[in-house]
Amino acid sequence: MSKLFVMGMGPGDLGLVAPNATKALAICSDWVAYGYYLDLLGELSEGKTFHNLPLGEEIGRARLALSLAAQGKNTALISSGDIGIYAMATLVFELLDLQLQGKENHPEWLNVDIEVIPGISAMQAGASRVGAMLGHDFCTISLSDLLTPWETIDKRLHACGAGDFVVSFYNPVSKKRDWQLNHARDVLLQYRPASTPVMIGRQLTRPEEEITFTTLGELDAKDVDMFTMVSVGNSDTKHITNGEKQWIYTPRGYSKKL
Repeated sequence: MSKLFVMGMGPGDLGLVAPNATKALAICSDWVAYGYYLDLLGELSEGKTFHNLPLGEEIGRARLALSLAAQGKNTALISSGDIGIYAMATLVFELLDLQLQGKENHPEWLNVDIEVIPGISAMQAGASRVGAMLGHDFCTISLSDLLTPWETIDKRLHACGAGDFVVSFYNPVSKKRDWQLNHARDVLLQYRPASTPVMIGRQLTRPEEEITFTTLGELDAKDVDMFTMVSVGNSDTKHITNGEKQWIYTPRGYSKKL
């Protein structure tokens, strides 16, 4: 039976590609991904057949990967970060679900052996860069309303604020979406102090990486772009300085034992 590996390659640093992902990439003849991710894999990609579909062609990528695997080719469908978090894994299983319902005409997809391989997500990479930001309960919210109604996103923002979760914002801005992040900031300011620590991570673990420490009150969408993830602490999150080194951590509650 042919194999489809649905995998996350991590945030960009080859050293953070999981060993199981490296093994799978080696045995796959065909790689399906957005071209930039293929470039980041560098030397691992020698001798492979690339199927580069642009941004916005996610459904096409998932269909192609399933079809290549159904043809007997060991195939890798690749996303950055973890492919199960705001990425391609869900599309693969949604297409399989439609096939099982008789709404697709690709019965050969059902014979593909699928293995999902996790990767390090941007929120984990960002948290590690600044210390231990995800030390207590946290959530992620995508601020893109391309696939999710803004009313739903806004409801989740208020729930995050009321629950006092550390939150990592994916897709915080785009060329056409420049107001949602500031709205999210204003919602959270109803529930936590303006001094709440914030990490802005751009191109995390990649050569162009930039880490900015700021506060919720000073957070502004003009300082963020499409390659950026924003993490906001909860009401207990601390920003500490040791000489020239800065850290952000969220206490778990060990102060009761210390």
